[in-house]
Amino acid sequence: MSTKRVITRAKRTRRPKFKGFNFTREMVTASDGSGALADYRAKAWETFERIPYPTLKDEPWRRTDIRGLKDDFELPNPGAFEDLPAIPERLLKPLVSDQHGGQIVLLPGGMQKDLNPEIAENGVIFTDLEIAAQHHPAELSKALGQVVKPDEGKFAALVSALSRNGVFVYVPKGVQVEQPLHSVMWAPGDGLAHFSHLLIWLEEGASLTYVHEAASPKNAGGQILHGGVVEIHVGEGANLRFVELQSLGDNVWNFTHERARVERDGEIDWIFGAIGTRLTKNFSDLDLAGQGANGRMSGFYFSDGSQHLDHDTQQNHLAPHTTSDLLFKGALKGDSRSVWQGMIYVAPGAQRTDGYQANRNLVLSDRARADSIPGLEIMADDVRCTHGATVGKIDPDLVFYLRSRGIPAEQAERLVVDGFFDPIMQRIPFDGVRERFHQAIQEKMGAR
Repeated sequence: MSTKRVITRAKRTRRPKFKGFNFTREMVTASDGSGALADYRAKAWETFERIPYPTLKDEPWRRTDIRGLKDDFELPNPGAFEDLPAIPERLLKPLVSDQHGGQIVLLPGGMQKDLNPEIAENGVIFTDLEIAAQHHPAELSKALGQVVKPDEGKFAALVSALSRNGVFVYVPKGVQVEQPLHSVMWAPGDGLAHFSHLLIWLEEGASLTYVHEAASPKNAGGQILHGGVVEIHVGEGANLRFVELQSLGDNVWNFTHERARVERDGEIDWIFGAIGTRLTKNFSDLDLAGQGANGRMSGFYFSDGSQHLDHDTQQNHLAPHTTSDLLFKGALKGDSRSVWQGMIYVAPGAQRTDGYQANRNLVLSDRARADSIPGLEIMADDVRCTHGATVGKIDPDLVFYLRSRGIPAEQAERLVVDGFFDPIMQRIPFDGVRERFHQAIQEKMGAR
């Protein structure tokens, strides 16, 4: 006699749908009363209320799903950092020199600042946005919201309206800042929302090296929200080396809008590294607005576990004789996913443009996935623009060769990964940053 088999299926649980944050208009504050900062934030809030939340139907968000995001985050109260995990000392150490010219630490409900008096004597402003609104209103009004507009997206508007932490850097005409400036945003606290606004403004002929890092505790509990806006203006003939590191914990949902605008004969070397967060959606735009402007973007990312990293880059050639060079390289483990969407845009009349973009991905797990989507939009006829994208696994022949020389399999794979990232490392002129990236590689490769 046949035996009856009863098959039962567990009830499918639906993913909770994100309905929108519970922030209110009353949370919008500014230290300058009815001044430029207060007016800017009030208008940004109006924009936030008008713009809908992004969905999978929106082209830039097709591959990034935010439906698992909480809606009941809270803003840190003043002094909240005193009852939260302290920032590790290692994050405060110099990465690009023996010492800092100045350092700002952005904390939940507070800020710490240190600046070399000699740098301040040259007219350099390096301070918190709130303090800048009170003591440097003219310079702040000139720069605030000029590069990244609040109407560029729902999260751009939200950060512009509610950011209580921010940095304002202003370098006057012709001033060469020899010692690097450094800022760190430390974002602990389950259920907290951290919004940061970074504003860097270099006048004509100025020069600066700047390092910024966003970080939070690892292996934490509930969700944390981070939203960021980065505005960079590089004046005529000015030079900026900007290093940006993201080492947020794997419980952080991270949304950032960043843009650098480079004027005539200006130059920017933008180095970007991402190893953290549960989910990241990052917009990074480079606007070459003046003739002879030059920009280089170097990106490093390494994901594991269930991380989702989505980087959207735009190289906009808006004037003749401009040059851009972008190289992003990433590796993936576990069930993680990366998305890179890149576009080179050449405006009408922007002749003699030279634009290059490349994205290379190394997939180290059968479950990981990398999407790489380059693009060109060219409206001029005398240009040289090229792009490329690759997604692949470790070449077994390379591992076999190394093992045949007596190197264990695990170490052989690490050597191959190191070699994969070497072109990015060669573009980074700072030993400390390269060492930080090498350390991240070793930690990711050692994780199970």
